[in-house]
Amino acid sequence: IGPNGAGKTTTINILATLLKPTSGMVSFNGYNVVKDSKKFLGLFGIPYIDAPSEGEATAAHLTITGQAFASATQDYDSILFGAKRTIRNFTNSGRRKIPNRNTYIEIEPELIDAKKTLKELGLTKEQIVDVGILIGTDFNPDGFTRIGPKTALKMIKEHSRLEKIPQIQDQLAEVEYEQIRKIFLEPKIAEVSEIKFGKIDYDGILKYLADERSFSPDRVQSSLNRLKKSIEKKSQTLEQWFS
Repeated sequence: IGPNGAGKTTTINILATLLKPTSGMVSFNGYNVVKDSKKFLGLFGIPYIDAPSEGEATAAHLTITGQAFASATQDYDSILFGAKRTIRNFTNSGRRKIPNRNTYIEIEPELIDAKKTLKELGLTKEQIVDVGILIGTDFNPDGFTRIGPKTALKMIKEHSRLEKIPQIQDQLAEVEYEQIRKIFLEPKIAEVSEIKFGKIDYDGILKYLADERSFSPDRVQSSLNRLKKSIEKKSQTLEQWFS
C-alpha cells in the first residue's frame, strides 16, 4: 500500500469483501502472518492444509471424503461448496447484541446437515447454489435487489434455476453467475492423503514465543505447564476408562 496506483483501493475493497484476494501475503508490523501461523500450528502438532483457493472449498471436500466430520466456519459458503456437515458458532457461543436494538440473543453451536437440509427444502445442490447467488455470496456480495432468503428460495423452487426467473433477467445479465456457479460446483481444492497430528514441541514453543516474539518466558512456561498437566490428566482418565 502506498501512493496512488499502489493498491489502496484494492486493499479496501478486499477488506470490505467486495473483492476476493487470489494471491499474495498478509504481514503485520513486518511479520508474515500466514507463515508465522503455520509455524505456530506446527509447534503444537496441529496439521494444516494450504488451500489453492477458498479454504471452505477444501474443508468441504474433507467432509465429503470422510477425512473430517464437519467444516467449522461462520460462512454459509461451506454449504454451497458441498460440505456434508457445517458447524457454526463453534467458538462463538454466549450472548450477542442485536444491532440497533437493546436486545441480546443466546448464541449456541449449530450443526447443519446438508443432506437433511436439502431434503427438507426440496432443493438440489445446484439449486442451493442458485439460491446463494440470489441472496449474495462472497463473489457477488450485494446479491439481487430486494431478494432475501425467503424470496430466493421461493423463486428457485418455482423456476428451478436462475435463467428461468423472468423478473431477474436484467440483473442476471450483469452478473457472472455461470462463473460463480463453477466456483462452488467445481472448486479448486487441495487433495489430502492423510491428516496426521504431531506431538507438542514444548521447548520449541517457549523458544519461539520468548526469543522470537518477546513474550515473558515465565508466563509462557507457566501456560505450557498448565497445558501439559491438562493433557496428562485427560490421558489418565482415558486410560482408566479403557482399563
